[in-house]
Amino acid sequence: MITQPASRQLSPRNIPSLWQTCYWVVLGLVFAGAAWQRFSRPLDPIADPDTWGYLSPALRKLTGAEFGHTNGRNFLYPGFLYLVLAAFGDFRAIGVVQHLLGLAAGGIFLVTWRRVRVFVPNSLVNPATHYLIGLIGVAIYLLATDTIQIETQLRPEAVCGFFISLNLFFASQFVAFSFLKPSRPAALIYGIATVFTALLLASLRPNFWFAAMTLTIPAAAFFVQPSWWPEKIALAVSLIVAGLVILWPEHILARKDDASRTFLPTMLFVIHADLIRDQMAVDLRRNVNLPYPREWLDRVYNSLNAEIAKSQKKYPGHYRSLRFDPEYLWFEPSSISSQLTRQFGRDVGGLCAFYQYYYWRIWQHRPLRVLGKIARQLSIYYFPKCPAYSSAKIWPLRDAYQRGITTVELKDYRKVSISLPAAADFARRIKLLAQNAPVVEQTRLLRIPLGILSISHLLCLLLALTLSAVVFWKRDRWKELRWLAALVLFGFAYNAASCLEVAVVNSLEVYRYITVQMYATLLTQLLALWLILEFIFQAQSDSACVTRQTLATRESTL
Repeated sequence: MITQPASRQLSPRNIPSLWQTCYWVVLGLVFAGAAWQRFSRPLDPIADPDTWGYLSPALRKLTGAEFGHTNGRNFLYPGFLYLVLAAFGDFRAIGVVQHLLGLAAGGIFLVTWRRVRVFVPNSLVNPATHYLIGLIGVAIYLLATDTIQIETQLRPEAVCGFFISLNLFFASQFVAFSFLKPSRPAALIYGIATVFTALLLASLRPNFWFAAMTLTIPAAAFFVQPSWWPEKIALAVSLIVAGLVILWPEHILARKDDASRTFLPTMLFVIHADLIRDQMAVDLRRNVNLPYPREWLDRVYNSLNAEIAKSQKKYPGHYRSLRFDPEYLWFEPSSISSQLTRQFGRDVGGLCAFYQYYYWRIWQHRPLRVLGKIARQLSIYYFPKCPAYSSAKIWPLRDAYQRGITTVELKDYRKVSISLPAAADFARRIKLLAQNAPVVEQTRLLRIPLGILSISHLLCLLLALTLSAVVFWKRDRWKELRWLAALVLFGFAYNAASCLEVAVVNSLEVYRYITVQMYATLLTQLLALWLILEFIFQAQSDSACVTRQTLATRESTL
């Protein structure tokens, strides 16, 4: 069943009917089980301390106020919440829609896996085996507790899996119809869809901007080919239009929200607080000429040093890779961020300029330490095992709902709930669930493959990179695998770019930055497994061919 000579390959149409029947039955059971796991549990979405920034614009609009930014959050997910609540008037509808999108992502995973077979025209892995690998991947993705958990959140990560699935599907088909099976209309349609979903995903969750930039690789290859000028012009125009449609409204709304201006500079300052503190100490000791008064900078240094020490004492196990707690520096009412905000007052531009000045100063004077911080963050994802796959046994829903009580007890939320029954009902149910929500258990049958995928991720990556280098080095011998190798490299680059962006501006110890990447990680790892199998089978086939030729030569000489 594993492999057959290229001349006798099975096509999808002549796979044994019994096998096809079993395949579709198992697939139906997987989706039925995934749906049951999602809809048999509480459907109320899970809030957290950041939820108000996403929920507030929707609730304001529903109560007759103006839709706008809150706490610097992008408008797309709040707009999604507004549409769902306006249509159904019940917070549980948010959970239902997000779960449906999660199931749709599983369906797109399966379609993507079946369609990418075109990247190896004469595959030595027969269709039955190929589809079985995809079926296992879909089952793991849909039934994993982390996938269901993230779909339950009141955060944009809840819908990111769906948009990642669309983006990767469109990107793979864009490459296929541009280079493998050239079709101008199809290439243009998929190219426009790739651009649109990439911008949508990056705007929805800014930590995907670097990942979106990896899509410039196939786009650049498309633009440098010698013909198809109408399609190139249309794709370039679509990029501009998509940017205007998605990014321009955000620009308009952000102008009324000071938090949008301070969000990234503040994050960079608190995440690199220890490096900035050390640079300030050197600047003060050497009496360096700076654009800030020495006496004031000395007070900022002493305060920053003291607040870092307080964060280490109060939360010793939080952010182990940074060795201090940046959230304490940012959100504690008496900590350094609040102090600087009060000192600068209404001069938001001056505050941002100060944060940015010292962030770029550590790049100028301490680049190795900054790069060391980035390397430590990347190691969280790649070594010794990949945390995108969680093999945890239990998920205590009660604890999750208890954390969400902080949102529904906010003064602003209580004020809205007076005139919005759906908000009042949600608060009441959240408080009940915080007391009696069930504990969800992840079965051993699922924990084992998740553990194997996690442990083997780095090995699979290194082996796939090595084989890809061989494929491109000896292109004549391995020409059948060059497009699959390119696809695997693109998948790993997509993940690596997203991890790199988080490593530069934040920390991969923030678990949601990792769990949201499970879809792309799993799909890429299975593609790498496919590349490894194809490489082995082709090597075996070549060896057998050489052996037959040798025997034939010996027989002819006898």
